[in-house]
Amino acid sequence: MTALTRLRLIGLGLAAGVFVADQWIKGLMLGPLQLRKLGSIELVPFFRLTWTENYGVSLGMLTADSMEMRWLLVALTSAIALVVLIWMLRERALGDVAALALVLGGALGNIRDRFNFGHVIDYADLHFGEWRPFLVFNLADAAITIGVLIILARSFLSREKQETTGEPATEN
Repeated sequence: MTALTRLRLIGLGLAAGVFVADQWIKGLMLGPLQLRKLGSIELVPFFRLTWTENYGVSLGMLTADSMEMRWLLVALTSAIALVVLIWMLRERALGDVAALALVLGGALGNIRDRFNFGHVIDYADLHFGEWRPFLVFNLADAAITIGVLIILARSFLSREKQETTGEPATEN
């Protein structure tokens, strides 16, 4: 097995792992925990499970308030996931592949929700009193956010390395 094949398999495996974990947790919310029915479960003073149906994309933008908009969002996010998959398969650095795999796995989890339910299931509610640093989110959202932050950090660090050495940055 070549190093590139191994790298691709790692990326696909990580994306699949994020997808499966996301769907498993959402299954717990729908099934055994009955979060939809309960509405909210306090776990610790700063974190609760709160049932939320997100009909939009990031930060509730592009709200799908009709069947046409729902399927348009499924198509749009699926196209973005395809671009991320192709990008991931072209990368040669493990850090970039891992970051893109997080984005891909999270995107697939949210696409499946929108396809099956017409909305994304969100449940993670981090709060400090009344202050919430984030909207209610899910594992897929967290994976996407972490993946994007890694991509941005690696991009900035790579550019900084090029500027200080005057040479193209090497793959790591």
